[in-house]
Amino acid sequence: MQDEFMPLAARQAPKTIEDFAGQPHLLGPGKMLRRLLETDTLKSAVFFGPPGCGKTATARYVASRTQAHVVELNAAAAGVADIKKVIAEAKERARTPTFDERRTLLILDEIHHFNKTQQDTLLPSVERGDIILIGITTENPYFYINNALLSRFSVFEFKALSDKDLAKILDRAAQQEKVNLTKDAQEYFITQANGDGRKILNALEIAVLTTEPDKKGIKQVDLKTAQECIQKRHLNYDKKGDEHYDIISAFIKSMRGSDPDATVYWLARMLESGEDPRFIARRILICASEDVGLAEPAAIMIAQAAFQAAEELGMPEVRIPLAHAAIYVACCPKSNSAYLAVDAALQEVREGKLRRVPDHLRSGGKNRGYKYAHDFPNHYVKQPYMPDPVKFFNPTAQGKEAALIERLKKIKGE
Repeated sequence: MQDEFMPLAARQAPKTIEDFAGQPHLLGPGKMLRRLLETDTLKSAVFFGPPGCGKTATARYVASRTQAHVVELNAAAAGVADIKKVIAEAKERARTPTFDERRTLLILDEIHHFNKTQQDTLLPSVERGDIILIGITTENPYFYINNALLSRFSVFEFKALSDKDLAKILDRAAQQEKVNLTKDAQEYFITQANGDGRKILNALEIAVLTTEPDKKGIKQVDLKTAQECIQKRHLNYDKKGDEHYDIISAFIKSMRGSDPDATVYWLARMLESGEDPRFIARRILICASEDVGLAEPAAIMIAQAAFQAAEELGMPEVRIPLAHAAIYVACCPKSNSAYLAVDAALQEVREGKLRRVPDHLRSGGKNRGYKYAHDFPNHYVKQPYMPDPVKFFNPTAQGKEAALIERLKKIKGE
């Protein structure tokens, strides 16, 4: 394909190690992946990380330097028949006397789309070395790739590109495309790209194609043009992927950690990414009980109201009760005493002595000596409620829980 018809991102693919932006932990001087690339000794591997961080570019760099025969497939479209064909041809190629054609390198993009049967098809050939496989995925391979296959791979994690990395990519492309970016246009491209090098190049390409050059042949791109090229930021958020779990984890931990600003930020990230409001509401409800608990009993009621709102309202209205509940939970005093108490009791039920119900607590127990609490001062009377009692509830001095405990001590005369 002639260069002028190739997308800018493809034209800017790294030709040398020095052209790569980011991944110093993998491609820096002396790092393992760089050494393997420079010596053409890379065996089967998985490259995983967020979109636009250089996984495919690195795999294609391997392909450009290797003496092996290269095949590229996308797991979203390929099937078992395609894999079997590649393997059969690889075995035939290995029998040829020409050393250069002995090995076969299979670059398999989106390998997480392969099911167990498809992955099992690859296993014998990877194990015998019939093919060198580079799997590329945005998902965590430890969740999506069979353990047997994964054990035959070297696993390399790629990181999202930093602003400095994106600036390097943008500056080099702008220079080659004869584009002059204003400072605010450059900052906008970098901020909106969200660590995705491919996205920043795609946005610049739109600017290049839609901007007339000046008398010197330079295309001037200002903030307004940049904003038109990226009208909405892309948020990495697969509802079944790592980013989904990472963000909900950050949301819950921010509520637990009493940081309302971080809480509402992660809430906004989920809402803007299209997360189901009911999923968010359930997490607020859990946090209100697990982490706030008895320190502020009203939290669970407000969280329940937000959950009900999520059942009845859609976006954008539901954002308000969700924010109301999440911020309230974040601001509340915290106590996990109820959570710890029930888990301790469950452990006792599963592993401890199995206790029978005392006669005075059984149905109709008043005839066996049960004392009715309301017949006594402060509606309290001392009597055994559990044989061989064990202490499960260890209250804190947080919020309203402290007042509840003080009342108990008072009526018990402690």
